[in-house]
Amino acid sequence: MKTKKIIIKFEQVCDQTNDPIRRLVGFVKAKYLVDLIDATNLDANPRSAKVGSVTEDIIESIKKTKDIFPFKTKGILLAACNPPTDLERKRYELEFQNDEIEGILDGGHNTLAIAIHILNLATEDDRAVRKIKRWSDLKDVWNGFRDKISDIINQLDFLVPVEILVPIDDSEEVILNFRNAILDICSARNNNVQLVEEALANHAGHYDFIREVIDPKLKEQIIWKTNDPGRIPVRDIISLAWIPLSLIDLPAHLSKVAPYQLYSSKSKCSEAFNELMRDSEISMYESGRYELKNPTVGSALNLLKDIPMLYDLIYAKFPDCYNKYEGKFGRILSVKKYDPKKHSQDPKGSYLKNRPKTPFYAEEVDYDFPDGFITPLVYALSALMEVKDSMVKWKVDPFKFLEKNLNLVVKDYKDVMKMANFDPQKVGKNSASYSLAKQSFAYCLY
Repeated sequence: MKTKKIIIKFEQVCDQTNDPIRRLVGFVKAKYLVDLIDATNLDANPRSAKVGSVTEDIIESIKKTKDIFPFKTKGILLAACNPPTDLERKRYELEFQNDEIEGILDGGHNTLAIAIHILNLATEDDRAVRKIKRWSDLKDVWNGFRDKISDIINQLDFLVPVEILVPIDDSEEVILNFRNAILDICSARNNNVQLVEEALANHAGHYDFIREVIDPKLKEQIIWKTNDPGRIPVRDIISLAWIPLSLIDLPAHLSKVAPYQLYSSKSKCSEAFNELMRDSEISMYESGRYELKNPTVGSALNLLKDIPMLYDLIYAKFPDCYNKYEGKFGRILSVKKYDPKKHSQDPKGSYLKNRPKTPFYAEEVDYDFPDGFITPLVYALSALMEVKDSMVKWKVDPFKFLEKNLNLVVKDYKDVMKMANFDPQKVGKNSASYSLAKQSFAYCLY
């Protein structure tokens, strides 16, 4: 990224050091944060900020109690990986070179609220400002009204607590140690808001390789960190990653997930994946982030470009496959069928007014049903994979395999559902469901 420089001017400041970190903490007038909002984003913060009761309360505090506002908020935590230039009059020039670890580490909601308050003053509550829902919406509106913000900048005299973390000097060793400390500091500062495992993992770089290989159509739909826009929780993708990862002989001290945990405990799948990515045999840790270096694990994750589409294919075809052999899928209590005419006269809620969609690609289908019924079949895709020359690959084209064999597999798989009394929880949590499904896939290969 292009290097960005800003000047922060403190009204009051305390200068503290403890190797390898220097901390500048004090009060800053809001007008000196305008350049900060111009220059930075929230990539270094594990959570995105969104408009809600928290931001509304912050704005209300600024309006009604601006004199005590700096004592009612934690303010903003900044980090820069190079020492600042100390200027006169409590001014410090900061240089940001890497958005992923530099900039706003904590206080994203404070920054968003302050920015919206400034925009409201500058535009007299323009409708465009009211449409801002997340930090990602802010910048276009902010840039569009930047001239008007300059016109009212001297009105921005309320104080904001600001804390800046920088290295104590520019030696290579100090800067390296500082970079490595940033992730731990950021995680610790965000623990008091119960930051979820996935948000920290995303911030640590655990998902970077997946971002590269995942279908671009899905990439923007995945909720990579808390409050990001999207409709697919990242843990849904991570749980699927354990299908090809299940074929690999991982280091003995690392644990794999049990097949049924793909359905019953996606949080366990995330935790195990993060443990895997933190291991020195799998990734290299540098400058506060983990970079995947193990080619075998990389080959397994590379199959993720296919698995969500295969999941949707199984989801879409499963009802017809079930019905093909004298089944009545629509009569299962947990199954809902699209039929807007019957919906209005349906006291049991068995029919839907709007078409359901597949979980990943949102393709329209006729049935909505719990994932527990098909997760064992999705896991059974591992029977179509192999490790060859230390690389995980498909043995056969999985799409062609499903087109040819899914009917036959489901014919036998119906017995699994019957034994579970058509309870999707029992199907999805029973390890036998997964072994039988995988055996059926393997049988069809030969």
